[in-house]
Amino acid sequence: MNGLVVENFSIAYGKRRVIHEVSLPELPRGSVTALIGPNGAGKSTLLRAIAGLERFTGSVWLDGRTLDKQSATERAKHMTYMPQQLPPGIALSVMESVVAALRVVEGGPRSSEDCIEQAYHALERVGITDLADRLLNRLSGGQRQLVALAQLIARRPDVLLLDEPTSALDLHYQLKVMDCVRDMVREHNLVALIVLHDINLAARHADRLVVLRQGVLVADGAPAHILKPAMLADVYGVQARVEACSMGHLQVQVDRAI
Repeated sequence: MNGLVVENFSIAYGKRRVIHEVSLPELPRGSVTALIGPNGAGKSTLLRAIAGLERFTGSVWLDGRTLDKQSATERAKHMTYMPQQLPPGIALSVMESVVAALRVVEGGPRSSEDCIEQAYHALERVGITDLADRLLNRLSGGQRQLVALAQLIARRPDVLLLDEPTSALDLHYQLKVMDCVRDMVREHNLVALIVLHDINLAARHADRLVVLRQGVLVADGAPAHILKPAMLADVYGVQARVEACSMGHLQVQVDRAI
């Protein structure tokens, strides 16, 4: 196995089970997988559990090695997690925050010059070098989201776990972020698992879609195979058409709620 494998995941809060024996398809290196589904499907909970931040039963494997017994800190050496709700900004500059993220990585750059160079490169990839000297606590939520992504990219993990990384961004940066993630994944042979609400964004940028509903895996596969009117009606409760635009991108056109 050369990638991320999640087997028989179950998560419960007391007697209420929120994830029901979910096994994801093997997510190979160099691929982007989007985790989609309606509100309350368990997408964010599943992502947090894979990151080691939720108690679960099941197994997580990376490149044939189990991560089950590792703490969240140990697991963070291999995978990085970006939450949907970011903590409030602190009185550090953007550059200082990315350098600080690098310094906690085992095997990361040692000299200050190397840290600054790697941090600047991450800011450049996300397109926010103009924010380098700004304080985090003076940034908007969308800007802090971009900085958080730059911190993750700078660390160059094996696995990127991103929970709604475009939720607070305008159209320009939504595309910029998704292009950046896809390019990083392919350039460095990483694995990316991304929770997205925007189905059209997921269809355009992901190699594979995984669909959750009420904590159960209901579909997985290439966007063209998964995005069908029947699935959208069943999972989302909408009457919709799936069409290719003039550039060949799949587009979901929702006509009405069922």
